[in-house]
Amino acid sequence: MRVRAGLAALVIVVLAAAVGCTSGRQDGAGPAAATATTVHEHAVAPAALAADASPREVRARFEQLLGQHALLAVRLARSEVARTPELQKVVQGSLAANEGALTQAVGATYDGTDADRFKQLWGNYTDQLNAYAEGTAAGNSAGVQEARAALLASCKDWGAWLAGASGGRVKAGQATRTAEVRVEELMDQVDAYAGKDYDKAYKLERDAYQRTYGTGTTLATAGLSSKAAADVSKAPENLRSAFAMLLGEHMELIVDAQRATFAGSPEFDAAAAQVNANTATLAKALGGIVGPKKAAEFQRAWANHVEGLMAYTAAVAGKDEAAETAAKQNLDGFAERLALFFSDVVRNVLATDPLTQAITAHDQHLINQVDAYAAKDYARAQQVQDEGYQQMVGVANVLVDAIEKVMAKSLPAGGSQTGGGGTAHVHR
Repeated sequence: MRVRAGLAALVIVVLAAAVGCTSGRQDGAGPAAATATTVHEHAVAPAALAADASPREVRARFEQLLGQHALLAVRLARSEVARTPELQKVVQGSLAANEGALTQAVGATYDGTDADRFKQLWGNYTDQLNAYAEGTAAGNSAGVQEARAALLASCKDWGAWLAGASGGRVKAGQATRTAEVRVEELMDQVDAYAGKDYDKAYKLERDAYQRTYGTGTTLATAGLSSKAAADVSKAPENLRSAFAMLLGEHMELIVDAQRATFAGSPEFDAAAAQVNANTATLAKALGGIVGPKKAAEFQRAWANHVEGLMAYTAAVAGKDEAAETAAKQNLDGFAERLALFFSDVVRNVLATDPLTQAITAHDQHLINQVDAYAAKDYARAQQVQDEGYQQMVGVANVLVDAIEKVMAKSLPAGGSQTGGGGTAHVHR
């Protein structure tokens, strides 16, 4: 099979595909309910970022954690609107773990003083997002306006902090503008969800995730040396980042669709539309490598994988044990076929067994998530969701490492230019 594009061009294809599914805005049961104790026992945070972590590890950590923060903020807001306090407590636990991991990463990449200030700023930002959701859920217009003003003010504080922490490598105005767009998306998402405009709410969730994920790129590279920042911004690393973003998004959108199955048709339809959009984006990205025919083959295989997960979810919701068993068996077959497809794409330099195992592990996370959610064991559901999201970086690494081997002779020498606030949105 002939690889169709050099990595520099391929990165543009992958990132442009992601942009095509975002908004036009531009900017640089069961067990007892979770308690405050079980929240923290079940919250999943990555191991601490080592002081000698590679630039690749630094970038991946910031991107994944910031992307996760946006998703958790969305879920916390929705738990406020839907008045599900047990789920709310669990999400708060994951947000606390996420904030702690981010603060530790800032300390390892910048310094202790910067980490202390970041913790203060980020904690306030998270609190105000929650205050906005609380006000919206309660119909407290004064509280909503107060939280909105505080959130927009926090964007200026963020810009000033990042400019100072980066030694001026990131401009305060640029960082502020990017943060303002991100914050507006998250607030608009709350408004849309509260107004039962689920199509808009789920679309904005995806926009906010991608933009916040891109902010992780900026935060990581601004804390690295100029050479390390340039190296980690080269085409292979941008490709790795793009696939990690899209695969992490896939994981979380499936969780959305699974949970929306229990919420009713209007919400499920909106969630499913974004799952389909993510699948189309992944197929378009792979089309830049293998051409439209193979991309269409991937899209069918990936859609079968998605449909298998949703068939299992429907069986759980309908308490149909026979259908659950059949869906699990089908998922095993889909995992093997996907692994074979990817191995073929990269000229068999990728062993199928490890990838089959990775896809099977991904499916198991989502099976366990919906089982726990159906049983109202929200702490367990959140735990396996967090674990599954973190796994996606590893899957992306396996794929991109194999692509690099195939395309070694066409690797570009220079880096790619990205904007201050999101490689998923700004390209030159």
